[in-house]
Amino acid sequence: MQYWIPKAFVVSALVSLSGCSIFTNDAHNERNYRTHESVKVPEQLETPAEDPVYKMDVAQYGTNPEAKNYRPPAQVLTIAQGSWVEENDKQSRVYFDKNDYVDDLNEFIWRAVKDTLSANNTQALAFDEQKNTLTTDWYALVIPESNWWSWGDDTQPDLERFKFFIEEKSHQRTASLRAELIDFQSENNELTDLLKQQLEVSALNQVIREYDFLYRQLEINKRKAQGNISFTMGFDSKGNAALVTQQNYENVFERFSGFLERLSFTIVEVKPDSGLITAQYNKPQSSVWDSIWGDEAQQLPIEQGQYQILVSELPSNGTSLTWMDTKGELLDPNTMSALQQALEDALLKRNVKL
Repeated sequence: MQYWIPKAFVVSALVSLSGCSIFTNDAHNERNYRTHESVKVPEQLETPAEDPVYKMDVAQYGTNPEAKNYRPPAQVLTIAQGSWVEENDKQSRVYFDKNDYVDDLNEFIWRAVKDTLSANNTQALAFDEQKNTLTTDWYALVIPESNWWSWGDDTQPDLERFKFFIEEKSHQRTASLRAELIDFQSENNELTDLLKQQLEVSALNQVIREYDFLYRQLEINKRKAQGNISFTMGFDSKGNAALVTQQNYENVFERFSGFLERLSFTIVEVKPDSGLITAQYNKPQSSVWDSIWGDEAQQLPIEQGQYQILVSELPSNGTSLTWMDTKGELLDPNTMSALQQALEDALLKRNVKL
């Protein structure tokens, strides 16, 4: 009766050794690449809902052991300030809105393109300023990484040539930049529509990054040159009590509206010709949480309502700000003095640089 014991050990060993052959992987079996007819439901039962989007034709699909490298289309990166794209645009294109400190938008975009080419150790072969087009020389967007174990590998990178187009809107405050691949050389890759789109977008994204870098530099330099605005009590050119600063008129008028918006003002109207700014002041509501976190809103010594601020150039090369209420009447000197102190405190407290 004990003869079954050694046989049990033998069977267990065989099962252990042949485990891989028992539990087979049928993921690539042909029957798993076949779409069958839908389940026939009896007449007395309700047929389950079937989404037509995912419905497949009844068929048997072939198997391919080679892996396919499917990649989605590349995306234009709108990382630069004022850059945007149109939804469902089929071309490799980005739009730039004219930012502060940029005098000529076209010239600024072309500078970003040329600096990008210089960083890639190439140059422009043709530049037509009238047609707003630029054709590049050969350069490699992707440089293969060199490793110590691949010493002696003479694999050459793919080379590309592009043509850039700028189209400016009639109001000259928006322009688009488009990249088009015009030539391609490769020892290993075949140029497909998808690869072409990826290369064009990569070339465009390099220019967008350079545009963002150039604008950040320009913004910093301009702000350094402008300095900070500080207010003192004084008089405008007509002898009215006003806030006075030594900054020039252009700097003050350009930056003062943004400063007001940080102090609970809503800008209603700005008239560059007359230097008049109309703004609505709504006293901020403070809470206990603001005081805890040190973010308590700044209160100004004026009533809630609409005000007019006249920015004027002084004969002494300074700038005056004359405050009036909604009826156009001048604020009295005492209110102006209190307002000047409150604005100075706001500048220091929040470290605001106009």
